[in-house]
Amino acid sequence: MAVPKRKLSHARKNKRRSSVWKLDTPAFSTCSHCGELKAPHRVCGNCGYYNGRQIINKEA
Repeated sequence: MAVPKRKLSHARKNKRRSSVWKLDTPAFSTCSHCGELKAPHRVCGNCGYYNGRQIINKEA
């Protein structure tokens, strides 16, 4: 069974575990009703529409 000869430093261990640089920016799509940017597969926060139907009643 392999056993490390010396203890790894915190910096070396954390550098290996770091995957922050792999993250992508979140994708956005435009709302079909009002044209605002919104997260895909989510109700539009501006107008309350999703998939061409009004889900949340937003008062203007």
